[in-house]
Order: sequence, then structure tokens, then C-alpha cells
Amino acid sequence: MKTKDLDQAAARAERRRMMLEDPIIKVLPIVALPMVLSTLIDSFYNLADTYFVSTLGTAATAAVGVNNSLMHFIRALGMGFGMGAASYISRLLGAKRDEEASRVASTTTFTAMAVISALGALAFLFRSSLVMLLGATENIRPYSIQYATFILFSVPFTAGEVCFSQTLRAEGSTTYSMIGMVSGCVVNLLLDPLFIFAFHWGVAGAAAATALSKVVSFVVLLSPFLRGKTLIRISPKLFTPKATIYREVARMGLPTFLRASLMSVASVVTNKYAGSYGDSALAAVSVSNRVMMFVGSMVMGFGQGFQPIAGYCYGAKDYKRVRNAFWLTSLIGLCICIVFGSLLFILAPDVVGAFTVNDSEILRIGTYMVRVQCAVLPFHVWVMIINGIFQATGRPLGATILGLSRQVLCLIPSMIILNEVFGLAGLMNAQAASDILTMVIAVPLLISIMRRLGKMERENAPSFESES
Repeated sequence: MKTKDLDQAAARAERRRMMLEDPIIKVLPIVALPMVLSTLIDSFYNLADTYFVSTLGTAATAAVGVNNSLMHFIRALGMGFGMGAASYISRLLGAKRDEEASRVASTTTFTAMAVISALGALAFLFRSSLVMLLGATENIRPYSIQYATFILFSVPFTAGEVCFSQTLRAEGSTTYSMIGMVSGCVVNLLLDPLFIFAFHWGVAGAAAATALSKVVSFVVLLSPFLRGKTLIRISPKLFTPKATIYREVARMGLPTFLRASLMSVASVVTNKYAGSYGDSALAAVSVSNRVMMFVGSMVMGFGQGFQPIAGYCYGAKDYKRVRNAFWLTSLIGLCICIVFGSLLFILAPDVVGAFTVNDSEILRIGTYMVRVQCAVLPFHVWVMIINGIFQATGRPLGATILGLSRQVLCLIPSMIILNEVFGLAGLMNAQAASDILTMVIAVPLLISIMRRLGKMERENAPSFESES
């Protein structure tokens, strides 16, 4: 065996030992903190991007909000492939099936890039009609088309970036994932003011900066695979388009795609309703969503760090450790919610005010939406963590129900009903109402999976076969 192969085998053994034997309180920060940092910086970039664009006026801010739906959908496709593979890869590594894990990663990545690129090319041809479908008004349509053009150019790199990041996360190499995500964010932050103000490209400059940042992240995330620094290998030689791989990836990828893509659907519905109250309301929705994403991303990072630990342990049939990791992650998430949610609640007027130039409606609507979502933040965050345990253990039914609940079963009906009854005030409370209702659905599902894990622990039941 070559020295490089021996080194990789030793690295896999050490990573497996850490995941399965070290105290969870020690492992979770090691795996999760790089993910927390990368999601925080990504959220900070979103805020900074919104800030720079907000200097161009209300219409420009609203246009970026409309294109968020497009970016969410593109990312949803990538996450469907990437997280579907990540769940499978973690369980394979825990079961010591390393070669299969590399084949799954390679097959999924190349397939995702091809499929998503084809869809992106189709969307590019009809981008003028597409932005109207996403909720643009006639006033902001030209800005929305400019932004969408650059975003669609970057689709292949976005697909690859997401798959590489999720593969690195699945094997526990979250530091590499963090470096790749952070590098793109830094490039975006540097290029935004250059393109917008120095080159006078306006909204198109913000979009161009975002597109180039995806290219940079793609290259940086690909680098450790090319240099042999990862436990998983990605190579055209490992491309194995087998039905068994696609079926297993789809089992967990489809719930992820549904959850993430339905965020886009919900966002479009929100844009349609908000747009009926004017560009200021539409811009306020965009600002409040990005502000809340910043706090939620911290817990999202811990949740993403928890999943590979749970996947390793589930593949190794250590069900007690899966449950312990879940409760520790939940406790940390609750603490983050209390501290940062309270702080944001107090500072909401100042935070929202930073993203508007003398538009009192953006300030009023945005501040209220941020505060009401801060009040229910623990519900939203715990649902994310509960969904993570279904993802990690390869159980698509629970993950699908939770994904559908927040974005379809709860949010859209809440939005329609509350808007019909209370008008704009109802729309401003719809997301909070959805989070409360989703929590009601999530608790019974959590009780069910915890009981099942307890039973499997007592019986030492097989865990790695496919389950519905």
C-alpha cells in the first residue's frame, strides 16, 4: 500500500475513533465550530450585501429580496444532492465502508453539477418572465433581471460548492469546509463596494460580486480533494451511476430539497403579498429575513456539526451516543437563542435602520418582524435540530414532514389566512405563527425517534438497512 493510502487509512481510523469514543462535549465543538463560523460569515455577507445595495434605494433592495428566492432554489437543488449524499457518507464511514463513501461523493457531485447547470441554462433563457414569477413588480423588474443574470451564470459553481462542502462536513473535515465558504464570503465583501461604487455597476455589481464569490469557493473547496488532504476521494474514475446510490441519496436528499425549495416557494408567496403593499414592504421583508438568518445560522452551524457525529454513531450502532449528542446540541442551541435573540430584540430598530435610507416604512415593518421572530426563535431552532437527527439517521419520512410543515403546511396557510383577516399586520406575524405550529408537529416526531433509538439500543437492532 502506498504511503499516501496508509496516511489516509490512519486518518480515517483516527477520525472514526474521535467520532465514536471521545466525549461528545469535546467532539461537538471541534466539528461544529468551523461550521458555525462559516455560516455566521455567510450570513454576515448577506447582511453586508443588503447594506451596500440599500444605498441604491428601496427598489434595488427589493430586487435583491426577489432574487433571494432564485438563489434559495438553486441552493436547494445543491443541498438536495449534497446533504442526501452527506447523510449516506457519514453512515458508510461509521460502518467502515470507505470506498463506497468515495463513490457516493463522486457520483453525486458530478450528477448534481450536470443537472443543476442544465436547469440554470433553461432559467437564463426565460429570466425576464422568471423574475416576475418570483414576485418582482414592474418598478423593480429591471434590477431583478440584472441580478438574476449573474446569479444564473454562476450556477455550475454553486452546485459544486455545495456538494464539496457537504462532503467535507460528512467526513468531519469541517475546517476545510469553513475555509472554502469563508473565502468566498471575503471575496464578495471586497468586491461589493468595488463593483457598486467604484465601477458604478449598481445592482449588477452586487450580483457580479456574488457570482465571482461562488467561483472562488468552488476552487478553494476543490483544492483539498485534489491535494489528497481528505478522507473521501472525488474523481471521475469513481463516478458510478448506479440506481442503489441514487436511491439512497434521494431518500435523504429529497426531504432536504423539499424543505429548502419550499423556502423559495414561501418566499415567492411572501413577496407577492408584500409587494401588494408597496416596494417598502417588500424591502422590509428582505431585510428582516436576512437579519434573522444571522442569528439562526449560529445554531444551524451546530446542527450541521451534530449530524456527522450522529451519522457515524448510527452507522456504528451506538444509539445512546446519538441521543446524547442530540440533547447536548439542543441545550447549546437554546442558550444561543436566549442570548442572541434577546440582544437582537432590543437592538432591532438600530439593526434594521442600518439598511434603509430615510424609509420609515422599512424601519417600522422590518423592526416588528425581527422582534416577533426573535420571540419564537427557540421553536424554529429546535425544529432545525430535530430535523437534523432524522437526516443523520437516514429517516426520510420525519425529515420530509418537518420540511413540509414549516414552509408549506404551516407558513403559507398562516400567511394567506392572517393576511386576509389582518392585512399587512397578519403578514408580519405569519412566520412566527408558522414556527409555533411547526413545533407542535415536531415534538411527537421527536418522541417517536427517541423511543425507536432507545429500543434499538436495548435490542442492538441492525441500523444501516434502508428504512422508509
